[in-house]
Amino acid sequence: MSRLFHSGILSAGALIASAFVVYASVLWSEIDGDVVIIGEFHDNPRHHHVQADALEQIAPKAVVFEMLTPDEATQLANVSRDPAAMEAASAGFHWTNIADYAGVLSRSTMIIGAALPRADMRGAFGEGAAAVFGPDAARYGLTEPVPEAQQTAREALQFEAHCAAMPLEMMGGMVEAQRLRDAAFARTVIVAVDTYGTPVVLITGNGHARTDWGVPTYLARVRPDLDVVAIGQGEAGAAPAGQFDIQINDAPRPDRADPCTALQTAD
Repeated sequence: MSRLFHSGILSAGALIASAFVVYASVLWSEIDGDVVIIGEFHDNPRHHHVQADALEQIAPKAVVFEMLTPDEATQLANVSRDPAAMEAASAGFHWTNIADYAGVLSRSTMIIGAALPRADMRGAFGEGAAAVFGPDAARYGLTEPVPEAQQTAREALQFEAHCAAMPLEMMGGMVEAQRLRDAAFARTVIVAVDTYGTPVVLITGNGHARTDWGVPTYLARVRPDLDVVAIGQGEAGAAPAGQFDIQINDAPRPDRADPCTALQTAD
């Protein structure tokens, strides 16, 4: 597969054989993957603009959103593809800043929700991802343990992400919840491909887009016939954690409060 970019370093038409860091606009129309996964920091407006531009050029048959439940996606099915209409129709949805995705949603012909119920997440935390996922758990690799080094790294990341406010011993459950979401997102993408054809785009956080243990690993396992391109988006020249086929790192970093401050200052 050829992955073509437009940047100040590499001219359009160059063949990319490995991961490449991009500090300029991607020539999205030249990305010919069956599945394109576009990661993000959820609160970065520039990342949403990049995703909207990507959808405009890729023209996917369907777009899967981490941020929407299946019911919420159904509610948007007959809404005018106008950003204002999308913002109004998504008011009150479970994702707190879903209005920030209005421009992305407005460029999505077929909108599919992949968010899991909280009960499933709690089940994965307590019983493991395989117990919640269903009869295809083995096919998706959820009955197999995570390699020890990866498990340790993932637990450390979860410990940091939760502001070290929970015991480290509980992070194994967090990893299982993450595995459940990655596998479930992959399953939803596969259903979208089989139902609507390719390409399909997945809009999700960088952690789910990474090729070393995120959604792409489950797609490769279950549907190796699919050509998958995973994009991670960083900020201010810093790359997101993990491995990706493409990294776009030139987005400004928005002003954001330290999410751990409230916990650190609580009585």
